[in-house]
Amino acid sequence: MNANDRTPADLLRSALAADPGRPLVTFYDDATGERVELSVATFANWVAKTANLLQGDLAAEPGDRVALLLPAHWQTAVWLLACSSVGVVADVGGDPAAADLVVSGPDTLDVARACSGERVALALRPLGGRFPQPPEGFADYAVEVPGQGDQFVPFAPVDPAGPALAVAGEELTGAEVVERARADASGQGLGPGARVLSGLPYTDWRGLSAGLYAALVAGGSVVLCRHLDRLAPENLAKRVEDERVTSTAS
Repeated sequence: MNANDRTPADLLRSALAADPGRPLVTFYDDATGERVELSVATFANWVAKTANLLQGDLAAEPGDRVALLLPAHWQTAVWLLACSSVGVVADVGGDPAAADLVVSGPDTLDVARACSGERVALALRPLGGRFPQPPEGFADYAVEVPGQGDQFVPFAPVDPAGPALAVAGEELTGAEVVERARADASGQGLGPGARVLSGLPYTDWRGLSAGLYAALVAGGSVVLCRHLDRLAPENLAKRVEDERVTSTAS
């Protein structure tokens, strides 16, 4: 973490400069058995490609609102940082009808159709797989993102004082996201090398902080677990040990 970092995208750039090879997001889905581990470099590459998709093909501009209808998932974390990179508002669980674009998982496609702007669908399949049959009216993220550029440069500098994140009735600027994450990391004693296991949903600030922002600002990593309630206690204890978890939030 750099003291001059003012947006979540800044935090990712600092993490990439400091140690690109360390783990950043390890994702488990305990309904399917999926496990994915992304280094800082791999995660940042996904963010760059997604930001290029947003700014280029989807023509998103700073201040636009993107409704993210997605669960706690590694690809959701990518979209959160991509939105920060472009300067658009990531409206987590937001109203598609009030959004300029919508990004939907497979279970919310009908709701997402209320958006009159661009629509992107994520299959949320293992290894970032595509839909067997693309949903009508949506661009399939897994089809569109691989061909995007590996480096991202915004058309205009992102204003840290501009709106960046909306969740559970709160709207935060990029600077406020960083400040809150720093406060959370400090309050939880997180520092470089911290390994945070979170089974919380991305439905409020607490879940977003535990599942991404606090570990990022601290120079640590997150073990993000979906459907953690399906894991037997003894298997959870083994995961904590195997993943060298230093802090838990569930």
